[in-house]
Amino acid sequence: MSVRPIVDTAASPDRAESAAPAPIEAVAQQAEARAGESAPVPLLVDLDHTLVRTDLLIEMALAYVAANPLRIAHLIAWTWEGRAQLKRKLAEAIELDPELVPINDKVVALAAEAKRQGRPVYLVTASDELLAKKFVARFPFFDGVLSSDGVQNLKGRHKAAAVGERFPDGYDYIGDSAADLHVWRNAREVIAVAPKPATRRRLEAFGKPTTIIEGGSTVRALIKASRLHQWAKNTLIFVPAVLSGTISDPGTVLNCALAFLALGLVAVGTYLINDILDITHDRRHWSKRFRPIAAGDLSIGTALVASAITIAAGLAIGAALAPGVLTGLAAYLVLTLAYSIHIKRLPILDVVVLAALFTLRLAIGIAATQVYASPWLLVFSMALFTSLSTAKRYTEIQRTEAKGEAAVSGRGYFVVDAPLVLGLGIATGTASVLIMVLYLIFDAFSHQFYGNPHWLWLFPTILFLWIGRVWLIGQRGQLHDDPVAFALKDRASLVLGGVMAIAFVLAWTGAPL
Repeated sequence: MSVRPIVDTAASPDRAESAAPAPIEAVAQQAEARAGESAPVPLLVDLDHTLVRTDLLIEMALAYVAANPLRIAHLIAWTWEGRAQLKRKLAEAIELDPELVPINDKVVALAAEAKRQGRPVYLVTASDELLAKKFVARFPFFDGVLSSDGVQNLKGRHKAAAVGERFPDGYDYIGDSAADLHVWRNAREVIAVAPKPATRRRLEAFGKPTTIIEGGSTVRALIKASRLHQWAKNTLIFVPAVLSGTISDPGTVLNCALAFLALGLVAVGTYLINDILDITHDRRHWSKRFRPIAAGDLSIGTALVASAITIAAGLAIGAALAPGVLTGLAAYLVLTLAYSIHIKRLPILDVVVLAALFTLRLAIGIAATQVYASPWLLVFSMALFTSLSTAKRYTEIQRTEAKGEAAVSGRGYFVVDAPLVLGLGIATGTASVLIMVLYLIFDAFSHQFYGNPHWLWLFPTILFLWIGRVWLIGQRGQLHDDPVAFALKDRASLVLGGVMAIAFVLAWTGAPL
């Protein structure tokens, strides 16, 4: 059997270099030569994980339930009536936009080239007819479609029988999974998109000309979806230990580090769940559309399994540390899931909840180190992170207005809300500066921990300068995304943070003014 790999170079450049792939043009030229010898051989193209880089049934089911969790009863009832009926009901209930669904450019190129050669090209899919016709309309190279019809689920043997009846003189077939083996068995040529190892071995046994279109790295996509850069937010866990003067104790540092790891793992799981639930809105977003799940680089099934594993691991570490840490992690998990499912669509409340999630990081740090933490610290955190969360929403509103749209996709904000959001953000940011001043006067100066607490007076000034910078850049439309991510890349923000760190060390060591 001749196997010709085609590597998805956009998704996996490293594999592209090592696999020495045969170009699509060579495959097309061979097909063109064979087509000239006899009647054109039809090219049949599967839909899920083949033409598109996702599973549309899972996406539509999640979208249906996300709107109202009680709808899961409908899914159970429809499934009981049969997969074909389930697909038809979801196709009727969910208005899926095919223009937003990520496609496999390699498959599209093969289909377009086959059409140019005069070969018939058909979409052959187990998806419902109502959905399949949308993709036939999107791609002009399709001549027709074979699909499920609400009665017959066109998958596996059923698909093979329908294809054999429709194309008795032979066909080439592009598919991806073990269910397609029944169709490949009678195909003239096999074209497989990122098949699993067991499926590859079965294909080799057929002894047919075979082309493999390689997929990207799942591990690389999973790492990207984990948003490891967001773990910088979890350093708030160390703040109570620093402010209490116990950060020099090795046991305290170990507890903080384990709590940091536990929260990071739980957060990774919630990020994956959020990206699954928000997949349609992310595809409309200027930067989130590149997230692995939205882009089709990471399957929903893999993301769900990874989410369950990371959340369970994080909670297990928290349980081993202290009951308070486990309680904080559980609260973070519940609040994050509530935010992902519904709260993110409620204006004003959404940014307050985001601020609460930041403040929970401090609470987990307090539980891990079991030290006293001033209430001023928690109040300050709520004010500061409400301001930063509002800055993120304000940026989204600006982007929405620039696109000529009236409402932010997946959120509860409208373009006309911009002045209000701007005012709330600046107000809460200014409030955080005032709260820090009160903390210094009524709390910090009374601690014996500081050798010379007067150095701490630099904190409010630096904080005011940084918040002012965030909102200045934000209202100019130059704050492209998360203010925390911005701070980690902005030179001025890093300088201000460095000055603040130096001031803290001087206050701690008792350096004279």
